[in-house]
Amino acid sequence: MKKTIHTLAKFLKPYWRWAVLAPLFMTLEVAMDLMQPRMVQRIIDVGIAQRDMTVVIRTGLLMVGLALIGAVGGVACTVFSVKASLGFGADLRGTLFRKVQSMSFGNLDQLETGQLITRLTNDVTQIEQVVSMLLRIMVRAPLLLVGSLVLAVITSPRLAWLIFALMPLVVFILYWVIKRAFPLFSEVQQRLDDLNTVMQENLAGVRLVKAFVRDDHEIKRFRDVNEDLMSQTILAMRTAAVGWPFVMLTLNLGVVGALWFGGRQVVAGSLEVGALVAFINYLMRTLMSMLFVTMLAMRMARAQASAERVMEVLESEPQVKNRIRTTRSFRPDGEVAFDNVTFSYNGEDHDPVLKELSFSAQPGQMVAILGATGSGKSSLIHLIPRFYDVRDGRITIDGVDIRDLDKDTLRRNIGIALQESVLFTGTIRDNIRYGRPDASDEEVVAAAKAAQAHDFVTELPDGYDTELGQRGVNLSGGQKQRIAIARALLLQPAILILDDSTSSVDVETETKIQEALEGLMKDRTSFVVAQRISTVLNADKILVLDDGTIVGEGTHRELLAHNPIYREIYESQLGNGAETYG
Repeated sequence: MKKTIHTLAKFLKPYWRWAVLAPLFMTLEVAMDLMQPRMVQRIIDVGIAQRDMTVVIRTGLLMVGLALIGAVGGVACTVFSVKASLGFGADLRGTLFRKVQSMSFGNLDQLETGQLITRLTNDVTQIEQVVSMLLRIMVRAPLLLVGSLVLAVITSPRLAWLIFALMPLVVFILYWVIKRAFPLFSEVQQRLDDLNTVMQENLAGVRLVKAFVRDDHEIKRFRDVNEDLMSQTILAMRTAAVGWPFVMLTLNLGVVGALWFGGRQVVAGSLEVGALVAFINYLMRTLMSMLFVTMLAMRMARAQASAERVMEVLESEPQVKNRIRTTRSFRPDGEVAFDNVTFSYNGEDHDPVLKELSFSAQPGQMVAILGATGSGKSSLIHLIPRFYDVRDGRITIDGVDIRDLDKDTLRRNIGIALQESVLFTGTIRDNIRYGRPDASDEEVVAAAKAAQAHDFVTELPDGYDTELGQRGVNLSGGQKQRIAIARALLLQPAILILDDSTSSVDVETETKIQEALEGLMKDRTSFVVAQRISTVLNADKILVLDDGTIVGEGTHRELLAHNPIYREIYESQLGNGAETYG
């Protein structure tokens, strides 16, 4: 807990002036509030008792003046505390976002999208609100508690025992509530994760939901997690709410006790009426300040759960990191070699998805990767730009272990069009030059032409300046894939990776893309993952994967003649006309 507080406190440091001013102004407000009961005592015991209207008027005006000064302090405290807490929240959220950007694929596999959204939004908001409350209530409550207690003892030492008798009861109530509420609020945040995950999945796959007429199923799934969240929140809030009536009961018992014992002292002449009224005021303020602590404790219980979840992100270390000494200036020819590579997701405890792979690709070669679903094709190509690290063996580019290269330097030399074409909100032009923001318009057009995207782009009303909706929703799947290929080509990389990136285009368009790419691929090493065997017939080398191992390697002619698995794939797609293509 200390580590969490220390880490999060750093985000408040840039706003220390506001964080200091807020408590100072709150101290001013509390001081003015504590003087009010003494003024009331003076009005009753001096002004009214002696029928001196001058004292009543002067003291009343003084009370108004003190109240105005207190109001200024309260408003200033609120303004400065809000500024400090909002700045704190913005910086924390920004740091979390940068942390997410630094994570490797393995980290993101563990921290799901729905969880990360919750942590960057709701969790940060919970902590931000508690920081704001700490700068106000956490200052006001102790000052009010100590000040009221001291002044209550000064006002009537013989009644002060009431406060000391009731305080342990209030403390016990607070302890009981906090102990039970904290784990419940942790569960609330987990339920919120589940809700965001379902909502994110549904919105991302809304077309699939419509296509399979699964609206009712998704509504039920959302209703279930929504009701889970509601039930858990009600349970947590109900547990937290238990403290309020018990503290109020304690407060009322204190007032009754003060009236009973204080009234007897007033009748006996050992206590003045104004002093009794002032004492009851201080008694109520003392116990009410503890009630404020109860409210703050509840918010802190929920914020603590959020803080632990935020710290999990802040403390997570990228699974793929640069070594201490890495090469930053590197322009490879494109020779790629896998040397006895074994890889598994989530560490050595899991079964490997790639097993002892060894092959090489010479500069300018086109290497095609074929295999059934789950054979490890995408896993293989994800290792080249070091999205994941190998478990055993090594991958080299021009003889240099990719782990000895700076990650950014490595990836700037690799153009990649992933299986899922991800586009961002913005223009088509901005999406194509996403990896090279300084690329000229001529270079953008050239890349689009090579990817067979230029014709359909120019037919759009605004051409390359056409604004895309979220995830490129106003383009077809094939159009998005061609934009993604153009984006990869614009990098002019030494190594080009196409991960089944033409699966959504028609055969004619795919043929045109292949013809255009043939010229571009002469100067760069390319890896092509394909489902259609027709895509890779002219590849310099074809790798056939099966259950994470290479079961075939060679040209189309060689594999067709000697590899039964390749021949089976070929015949299943193109029939028995082997001689036509052989």
